[in-house]
Amino acid sequence: MLRKIEIILRLGVCGTFLGHGLLAIQVNEKWIIYLNTVGFSDESAIMIMPVIGAIDILVAMIVIFKPVQPVVLYAFVWAFLTAIIRPISGEPLLEFVERTVNWAAPLALYYLLQKKNAAKD
Repeated sequence: MLRKIEIILRLGVCGTFLGHGLLAIQVNEKWIIYLNTVGFSDESAIMIMPVIGAIDILVAMIVIFKPVQPVVLYAFVWAFLTAIIRPISGEPLLEFVERTVNWAAPLALYYLLQKKNAAKD
């Protein structure tokens, strides 16, 4: 049963990071405001977004093929930060709430992997 849950969580995290990564590589102009909020200029945001996208795609591939705890923990932190930046940048709090699964799934996967790794020891 835990194996099935792990696969479902891996699919969810992979889908989130692959989708966002592809959008970032294409420089989603709606996201410039989020990077502005943390100090990036428009030009810097446009330049860094493809790098962020490439990292997101790499995370997606690692999670789907061979998840490791540090990468899954990074996925949780990054997804939480990208969700919380929405109300910080002036959007309604509901924008954060709506994205709860984006950070909760990697967090759940992290703890599941921790339990699985502890059982191996």
